Amino acid sequence: MSIKVMIADDHVLMREGLKQLLEFDGSIKVIAEAANGVECIESLKTIKPEVLLLDINMPNKNGIEVLKEIRENDIDIKVLMLTVHNEVEYLLKAIDIGVDGYILKDSESAELKKAINYVYNGESYIQSSLIPSLNSRLVNRDMDKEKIESLTKRELEVLIQVANGMFNKEIAVILSISERTVKNHISNIFKKIEVSDRTQAAVFAIKNNLIQL
Repeated sequence: MSIKVMIADDHVLMREGLKQLLEFDGSIKVIAEAANGVECIESLKTIKPEVLLLDINMPNKNGIEVLKEIRENDIDIKVLMLTVHNEVEYLLKAIDIGVDGYILKDSESAELKKAINYVYNGESYIQSSLIPSLNSRLVNRDMDKEKIESLTKRELEVLIQVANGMFNKEIAVILSISERTVKNHISNIFKKIEVSDRTQAAVFAIKNNLIQL
């Protein structure tokens, strides 16, 4: 029996090419297509594919937003991200939300079919070329987690305000503390998270999702 697949990608030629490629040997059947994120979510209300090939860069709703909505609404479907992005940050975000697989668009057809079969059978699939950078980033993220956990509740509040671009005087007013206390907190924060200025502290906070952009 063929695996029922849906393709969500804003490029018509990409969708058509993938459809021909996947259906060539009869093991996979493309039963639906979507040109943007909103169309994808709407289609999933009436169509029940088993695997969704999901592009990241799409209009209206991007792939990460679609994945998030799918998981929040408990839609029963395996999601395989198919993207040009080899940046590990996209992969980490997708993993955190609950992606089943992640593969690059320049992959060989055999690898794409392998990935579809893996996720269809309940296994995770991450393209092998991405694994070294993923492992490295996960180690760094564990280190960042330890740094965050070393911060006191007040230091975390101050760091968030720094990341939001607030000056010491403004932070003092928001948190009802003296400007001198704010300076002391910032000095401690810099030591604990191992940064030397406010910009690096803001980048640390954004990278670790302490604030939403």
